[in-house]
Amino acid sequence: WCSFLCDSPVLSVHGENLYTVEPYRIQVRTWQGTVKQLLVFSEAEGNPCLLDVCGNFLAVGTDLAHLKIFDLSRREAKVHCNSKSLSKLLPGCGDIASVKCNANGSKVSILFNKADGNIDSKICFYDVEMDKVMLFDFKAEKGDGRGNFSVGQGIGKSVVEYPELHSHIPACHFWDQSEPRLFVCEVIPETGLRSPDQKKNQTESTVDVWIISFFSTEEHGLLLQDSFPLPSSYQVLLGIEVPHYYFAKKLGEAEKGASDSGSGTVSQMVARRPMRDFIGVGDCDKTTQDAMLNFSYYLTAGDMDEAFKSIKLIKSEAVWENMARMCVKTQRLDVARICLGHMGHARGAKALREAEQEPEQEARVAMLAIQLGMLEDAERLYKASKRYDLLNKLYQASNQWQKAIETAEAHDRVHLRTTYYNYAKHLEATGQQSLALTQYEKSDTHRFEVPRMLSEDLQALENYVNKMKDKSLWKWWAQYLESQSDMESALKYYTLAEDYFSLVRVHCFQGNIQKASEIANETGNGAASYHLARQYESQDDIKQAVHFYSRAQAFNNAIRLCKVNNLDDQLMNLALLSSPEDMIEAACYYEEKGDQMDRAVMLYHKAGHFSKALELAFATQQFGALQLIAEDLDEKSDPALLARCSGFFIKHAQYEKAMKLLLTAKKYHEALQLCLEKNLIITEELAEQMTVSKESQDLSEESRRELLEQIADCCMRQGNYHMATKKYTQAGNKLKAMRALLKSGDTEKIIFFASVCRQREIYIMAANYLQSLDWCKDPKIIANIINFYTKGGALDRLAGFYDACAQVEIDEYQNYEKAHRALTEAYKCLSKAKARNPVEQESKLGHLQSRMSLMKRFIHAQRVYPEDTEEAVRQCELLLAEQNFDDALRHGDVLGFLVHDLCIPLGLSLPGRDAEKNSSLKHELLRVPTDSGGRAPRCWHSHEPSPGPSTHWPQQHGQQGGGRSG
Repeated sequence: WCSFLCDSPVLSVHGENLYTVEPYRIQVRTWQGTVKQLLVFSEAEGNPCLLDVCGNFLAVGTDLAHLKIFDLSRREAKVHCNSKSLSKLLPGCGDIASVKCNANGSKVSILFNKADGNIDSKICFYDVEMDKVMLFDFKAEKGDGRGNFSVGQGIGKSVVEYPELHSHIPACHFWDQSEPRLFVCEVIPETGLRSPDQKKNQTESTVDVWIISFFSTEEHGLLLQDSFPLPSSYQVLLGIEVPHYYFAKKLGEAEKGASDSGSGTVSQMVARRPMRDFIGVGDCDKTTQDAMLNFSYYLTAGDMDEAFKSIKLIKSEAVWENMARMCVKTQRLDVARICLGHMGHARGAKALREAEQEPEQEARVAMLAIQLGMLEDAERLYKASKRYDLLNKLYQASNQWQKAIETAEAHDRVHLRTTYYNYAKHLEATGQQSLALTQYEKSDTHRFEVPRMLSEDLQALENYVNKMKDKSLWKWWAQYLESQSDMESALKYYTLAEDYFSLVRVHCFQGNIQKASEIANETGNGAASYHLARQYESQDDIKQAVHFYSRAQAFNNAIRLCKVNNLDDQLMNLALLSSPEDMIEAACYYEEKGDQMDRAVMLYHKAGHFSKALELAFATQQFGALQLIAEDLDEKSDPALLARCSGFFIKHAQYEKAMKLLLTAKKYHEALQLCLEKNLIITEELAEQMTVSKESQDLSEESRRELLEQIADCCMRQGNYHMATKKYTQAGNKLKAMRALLKSGDTEKIIFFASVCRQREIYIMAANYLQSLDWCKDPKIIANIINFYTKGGALDRLAGFYDACAQVEIDEYQNYEKAHRALTEAYKCLSKAKARNPVEQESKLGHLQSRMSLMKRFIHAQRVYPEDTEEAVRQCELLLAEQNFDDALRHGDVLGFLVHDLCIPLGLSLPGRDAEKNSSLKHELLRVPTDSGGRAPRCWHSHEPSPGPSTHWPQQHGQQGGGRSG
C-alpha cells in the first residue's frame, strides 16, 4: 500500500496511473504520487474540475464549460478531441455538472446546472466524430425534444422522446465500460431534488426513482432499451458493465427479489443486477454477450433481419428462453416462435399458434407469458386487453379462485356460473363439501350435483332436500324412495314436488285407480291423463279411456278407439280438434261407412283437402257445403276445381260468387262475359281483380290490352266513366279514355288528363268540351281553351272562339273595344291556320276585316264625341247607312249611344239595355231643340261611357288570361 499527500477536488484512475487536478492542469501520477505527465489547459479553457475515465479515454470538463478528451491507450496521454466550448455549441447553457465519455471516445454525455444550482432536465450528447450536439429533455413537451435551448451551430435534430419519462430529471449517468452504444442514467422526479444540506436530513427513499438505459447511435439517435424502478434495497446507481448494472446498497437492509431477478451481491456495499436481456443466462462468454446485445439493439431499432443474424449461432437453451421472456416485454411474437423452436418447447409453440385466433395482441402475448411461467405479466396483459374471460381462466388454472370469482362478478358475468361450478368441483375434490354446496347453489347446478356428491351420506342428503324445499330435489328424492319401495314416502315427496304424473303412476301401480282419476281430473296434467287413459284402455273401459286421451290431447288414440267401437259422434268432435292427418283419417272412415257423407265433406274441408271435399259434395249434392268450401278456395287451388265450382254457382244464379271463382282461376274473359250477360255491376275492386299486371305471364301484352278495353267498354255501358277512363288509359288507348272522361263531365279531371296526355286530338277534344260550358264567367276555362287549341294546332277553331268572345262582349256588355281586340286575335289565328279551302279562308278573313273596320269607326266616334260632337254624330249616321252594318254593330247600340247623351241634359235616367221599356221615350228625346248650328246643347253632349262588367278573355301573343274589364 502507498500513500501521499495531494490536494485535488477530483480524482480518476486508469491502469497504473492516477489523475489529479491543479489550476489549469491535470497531473498524471504513479501509485507512489510521482508526476509522470502534465496535461495543461489555457486560461480561456478554464480550470479542469470534472474527470471521467471510460475504457482508454479521459473526458475533462472545466469551470468555463469547456470539454476535452484524451486517449490513454499509449504510454503517454494524447489529445483525442481538442477543447470544445460548450457555451458556443449550446448558447445559454449553464455550468457543467457532470461529464462522461463512452468506451471508444466517440460520444460524451454532459449534465448542466441551472441558475438555481439544481441539475437541468436535459442531457447533452456530443458526437466527437460528427462534431455536433444532440439534446434529450425529460421534461420536453410533445414534439419539442430539444427543450428551450436555442439552436446553435451543429446541434442535432434527431431527438427521441418517451412520455413515461416526462417530469423527471437526470441525477447521474454512465456509459458501459466496453460497449460504446450503451448509456444508462438514473432519473428522479424534479421535486426529489434537494440541496446538499437537505440531503443529509432526507428520509431514505427510492420511490419514483427510475433506471433508464438507451442505445445511442448516429443512425437511430437515442433508443430506449430498458426502464425499471430502482429496487428499494438499493441506494444509487454506480455504473454499468454488460451484462450487469451495479448499485450501492442501503445499509442494514436485505435484498428483496434477488432470487427472482438474478441479482447478486458483489461486496457488502455493492450489488449487481443483470440486464433484462441477460436474466437467466448467467456469466456467458463474450461472444454470447455481444450476440445478445446486438440482438437487443437491432430488435429495439426494428431491424429484424439483423437481429436474427446476430443470434443464429447461439446454442444455449437458457439464452433462447431469456430472449423468449424478452419477447413478452417487447410483444414480438414472431421472434418468440423462433425462440420456442430453439428451446424445444412444443407445448408453448402449439399454445401460441392456437392463440393467434385472438384479436388482441396483448391476449396473444399473454399466452406466451403463461407458457414461460410469467403469470404476473400474463395477468397484466389480460387486464390491458380487457380479456377478462381469459384472465378468469388464468386465475382458475393457477388456483387463484377468489380472484377468479371477483373477476367474473365484476367483468365476466357471462362465465360467472361456470366459475362457481369449477370452484365447487375444486372444493369437492379437496374434500370441502360444505363450501362446495354453496358454490354449486350459486352455479345453479345443485339439483343434480349435490345429490351426486352426497349419495354416500343419505341422512345429510335428506336433510339438505328438506332444507332447500326445491321441487326438483323433492322429485329426485321421491324417485330414490320409490326405487327403495318406500311408496308412501315417495307419494309424499311427489305431492310436494307437484309431480302429478308420478302420483298417478304410483297410484295405478298400487291399484288405486279411482284416486289416480281424481288427481288427473283436478290437475289436467297431460302426462298423467295419458298414463291413466292407457290403464283404462287395458281394462277395456273405453269411455274413460277416450275421456282421458282427450284431456291429454292425444286425439289420435281417442279417434282410434272411437273408430273401433263405433263412437261416431265423439269421433267427429275429436277429429275437429285434432291434426289435419287425423281429420282425413276420420273423413275416410265416414266415407267408407257411406251414411254420414256430410261429416266426411266437412272433415275433408277442414283438413284442407278441397278437391276431395268438393268431389264428395258434388256427388252427394251438398250445396251448402259447396258454398263454404268455395269461400276458402284461392289462386293456389286447382283451376279445374275452381271452374267446376263457378259453374255450379252460375247454375244456381249466384253470379257474384261465380265471378269471384272465375277471377281466382284467372279466367278473365269468362268473368267479363258473365258481367255482360248478367249485367253485373263492375265495382272498383272487381275491376282491379280483372286487371292483369304487365309482369304476369298469363296473358300476352296484346291480349292484356284487349281485356282492359273490354273491361272499359263494360264500364262505359254501366255509366262508370271514371273507371272506364282508368282502364282505357291502362290499355294505352288515351282517346277512348278522354271520351269516357268527357262523358263524366268532371272538368277538373278533363283539364288534368289533357295536360298530362299531350296529344293533339285530346287537346282539341278538351277545348271543345270546355267551350260547351259557361266559360264567360270563368277566366281559367277561357285560358285553358286558348291553351289547348294552341297546343293542339287548331288555329281555325281558336279563331272561332275569339269571334265568339267578341260577340259576347257586344251582346252582354256593349264593349266594342274588347270585341275589336278579340276579332284582331281571331284574324291573326285565322291567317296562320292551314286551311283546306283557301278561297273560303280568304272570304272569312275579308269578312273579319270588314267587321273590324266598322267597329273601329264606331269606337273612334265614341272617343271623339266629347271634343267634336258633330263629327261623332256624322260618323254614326254613316255607320247606320253601311250595307253590312248588322254584321258588326247593333242598331240599338249606335242609337243608344246618341240617345244616352241627349238624356243627360234633361236629367233623365235611361238605361241603354232596356230598349223596349223606353222605346216611346226615345222619340221624345230625339226632338230636343238644337242650336243655330244644328247641334244639341253642349250640356247634353257630356257623355263619357263608363265601364261596366265584361268578360275577362285572354289574348294571344303575350296577353292570354290578362284582358281588362271594359
